Amino acid sequence: MQEVYELRKELDRQHEIVLVGDSDHFEFTPSNPWVAVGWRKPKQIKVDLPDTMKKHGIEFHGQGVKRLNPESNRLELNDETTVEYDYLVIATGPKLAFEEVEGLGPDGGHTQSVCKTGHAESSFTDFEALVKNPGPVVVGAAPMASCFGPAYEYIFILDTELKKRKMRDKVPMHFVTPEPYIGHLGLDGVGDTKSLMESEFRDRHIQWTTNAKITKVGDGTMEFTEVDEDGNDKKQHELPFKHSMILPAFKGVDAVMDIEGLTNPRGFILIDDHQRNPTYKNIYAVGVCVAIPPVGPTPVATGAPKTGYMIESMVTATTHNIAAELRGGEPDERGTWNAVCLADFGDTGVAFVALPQIPPRNTNWASRGKWVHLAKIAYEKYFLHKVRTAKTEPYYEKTIMKLIGVERLKESR
Repeated sequence: MQEVYELRKELDRQHEIVLVGDSDHFEFTPSNPWVAVGWRKPKQIKVDLPDTMKKHGIEFHGQGVKRLNPESNRLELNDETTVEYDYLVIATGPKLAFEEVEGLGPDGGHTQSVCKTGHAESSFTDFEALVKNPGPVVVGAAPMASCFGPAYEYIFILDTELKKRKMRDKVPMHFVTPEPYIGHLGLDGVGDTKSLMESEFRDRHIQWTTNAKITKVGDGTMEFTEVDEDGNDKKQHELPFKHSMILPAFKGVDAVMDIEGLTNPRGFILIDDHQRNPTYKNIYAVGVCVAIPPVGPTPVATGAPKTGYMIESMVTATTHNIAAELRGGEPDERGTWNAVCLADFGDTGVAFVALPQIPPRNTNWASRGKWVHLAKIAYEKYFLHKVRTAKTEPYYEKTIMKLIGVERLKESR
């Protein structure tokens, strides 16, 4: 969304901008854990795209892409129509690889998800069943997962809601993760996230298992293997559950999978320092679909997350680089890939700043407090306002970020 707005702002009206998606609405994904416990209705975090795009001079197609043909600069859409392009920005997000673990996922499996708003809505239905018939809860992430924040948010928000209903004592909770330690987050921690998260788990009486490789999910049972520091199987576990939310591994979407020179083996888009694909020079990529190596080896494979502000820096760099090419120049901007994150825990939360996101860092800071919960609520309203009004980076946002040392673009060398 931000990409098309920034391009529309940067380029004059002689340049046609087309947005192709697989849905007629935008979802504010960070609010999905709230949807999953009934704190938000799906309609509250959605923005209708056809009318919004038309209002801002952007052509929109919501059929979804069946296949990208980079040799001919063409997209095949799911309704058999095609869209041709001069420049393409891939911002598809991931394919949710539930199929990599037997029994995982909300569609034909036995676990819930907060990766999509529709999934979160289904998870709320399952949560209501838990309230009527309390029992154990298992939350966590599958092997090769890269986005761990929503799992932490969800288990703490669930804990908070169950306490409000005076029934937390009837619901044992267990957190199962491939991370080598609690608070790793796919980033080797940020600041003191290890101690902060472990303290939160202890305060809330939540058990945890790290270095865990989920192997199979049945109807009410979860099987996983705990491995040692060398990656060797150490102990087999089987946990019962009445309600479970497990984040899956991510892959590239089918439309780009196995295109030589464009993607890595898991379908993520290969890019250079300027967000441009090295093989197809008129293709850029931003966000979760981008290929980024993991932060160091871990006993159970994990990926590196692409956090919100990191993605915004990719978007700004891409916009400037495409504009430079259209003026006859070469791409010269690079995103900072800085991370500024607010993780809501229902009644408190953890904020962290990692500059840059991938170590080694110039800034490595984390803090816990009720203010984070309130800031997350404010940010939700602010971001949805930006989407509805086609705002990119208002001066006050830019000023606040500068005050804490956060920039979207690297200084030219």
